[in-house]
Formats: sequence, C-alpha cells, structure tokens
Amino acid sequence: MSAEYATFGLAPAMRAGGVLADGGYQIHRDFIDFIVDGRPLLFQLSDLDAVSPLASDIPPAIFTHQVRSLLLEADAPLPGGRYVIYGCPECERLDCGAVTAVIERDGEAFVWRDFAWQTEETPDLERGGYHGLGPFRFRAAEYRTELERLLADEAGGTLPRRRVLLIGARVAVLAKLAAALRTIGIGADITHDATAVPAEELRAYGAVAFGRAVGQEERAAVRAAFEQAGVDVAYVDGLAPVIPLLVAQIEHALDRGPSERRRLNGLTASGPDAVVTLTSACRVQLVAYRLDRLYRTHTHEVFDGVLEPGTHRIPLDGRAVKGQSFVVARAMGGVLVAPVER
Repeated sequence: MSAEYATFGLAPAMRAGGVLADGGYQIHRDFIDFIVDGRPLLFQLSDLDAVSPLASDIPPAIFTHQVRSLLLEADAPLPGGRYVIYGCPECERLDCGAVTAVIERDGEAFVWRDFAWQTEETPDLERGGYHGLGPFRFRAAEYRTELERLLADEAGGTLPRRRVLLIGARVAVLAKLAAALRTIGIGADITHDATAVPAEELRAYGAVAFGRAVGQEERAAVRAAFEQAGVDVAYVDGLAPVIPLLVAQIEHALDRGPSERRRLNGLTASGPDAVVTLTSACRVQLVAYRLDRLYRTHTHEVFDGVLEPGTHRIPLDGRAVKGQSFVVARAMGGVLVAPVER
C-alpha cells in the first residue's frame, strides 16, 4: 500500500429532486460529500445517482452515529470492516445497491480501500470492485478534524434545512407547485407579504420564488424583509407556469455550492441546439417544455445518455421548441434551466 497521503475534506452537496417527464418524482436530498484531493469523490463514479450517509434530513442521533462510525468509534455496519460510502438516495437500502469500502486505522492514517458496488451482505470484489479507485490514506489529524466539525455544525443547527417561500398571483399554480415541492422533500409556504414575518421564520428559507405577475415594488419589499433579518436567500423569477420547470428552477437556486464542484455547470439553448457543459463524465437528461397559444404544456424528451467532460451540442427538435419553450438539463446531483432563444 502506498505511503502517499491524499487530502480529506467535506463539502455540502445536493441530489436535485424534480418532477420527471414521465410523471414520476425524484426526491431532493442535501448531504455532505467527501472531497479527496480537492475533488468530490462522487465525481469518480460517473453514472452513480447516490448520496453519502451524511445526509441533512436524517435524525441527529443517526447523523452523529454515522460520523462516529467513519471515525471508527462504532462497529462497522457490514462484515469485513466495510462502511457505506454512497447509497440509494430514495430508500438507502443495501439491496438497491451501495458503494462500500473498508475503513481502517494504519498508524497515523485512516485508510479507505477495496471500494465495491454491493447489494448483498458480502461484496463480490472481482465483479463489483472499483479497481481504479483508491486506496486513499488520510492524515489522521486532518480526517478527524473535518468529521468532528460536522458534529459541531449539527449541534449548532447549521446544516442545510431547505424551505421555499412562494409569492405570486396565481394561487392555483402556487398550490400545485407547493404540493410538488413537498412531494420531493422540500418545504414550501405561500404568502403575499413577507414584511410581517418574524426574522426567525425567514431564516428557515433557502429560496424565494416570484411569479411573473409580482411587481417590482412587491419584490423589493420581500428582499428588504430578508435583508433586515440578515438572511441570505436565493431569488427565483419563475419562467412560466409549468410545474416541472418551476421545480427545476428552485432546485438550481437551492444549490449554493461553487460551480467547480458541480458536474453540470452550463446550459444554453439557441436555435437548433442546446449547449451543455460538464466538469466530469455523467449521465445527462434533457427535456424540452413548450407552451402553446392556449398555454397548454407540451413535453419532449431531447436526450438521455452519458457524456464526457467538456462542452456538448445537442440538437433540438424544432417542433418541440417552437414558440415559448424551455430546456431542463438534469445530471447526477444538479439541474439547470434555460429558455430557448430565437
């Protein structure tokens, strides 16, 4: 085993939820990702839709136990000293599949080795092993400091707790949007005036979404209320009364991580093509939404496949994007929205 050390860090990450083109839902999850040598470890698993066991929506006692397990202060949950590194974001059950690894102490280092895809109590390292991943040796002091900082953050209530404030004139649309957000695990409230809301309540929100009919004076009053409360939130200007589109806009707004740690960090749609920029290889799905003259929504699946890092041009069917239309790009962990420009 190499004596070379890798750096270890932790950073907030998000698995974007959403209303899918087939009518299904994808659950929103906030979690803490592992940063190895300055890069999210999850990025080395190109097509994996998963979250770490350090999710912000699990009970505090379980979160603390997960941290203590990674510090080897609790027994390994799987035989052979194996720990779950990434699991299913919907149910977290082992039979759905999980990335596991042996974690052990070696002198002044914590070692992660023998990564594998596991669906049963004992993994098949020959067939399911990630043979090009690791082993990683982390300096014990750095490793322990990063994980113990999480316990302080959890005790102080500073881990993400996502809620969205919806403001608009179309009550029916807002009610449907709130229901969709709640279904995927994001709290949502509807109001017309935030000026009288106590500061402690405003601090629960990660984003504010404005409907297109909300005037500039109303928007300014809402922004002023959040500024006076000392709350930094993302503001979303709704593009169209299309629920999957609005959910995607809000999911993007809730992702406050730096762009270099996002797999999907660029989307434009102009003329015959959508242009997608990726920082690492992953599966990408593109869906076009179009409003016709009667404001009915038409959905068209544009692309679904694995793309390499870089910039890619993906053709758009002219019939799918005529008139007022938008493109949603979804990758593992993130989502972007762009209007189709003429």
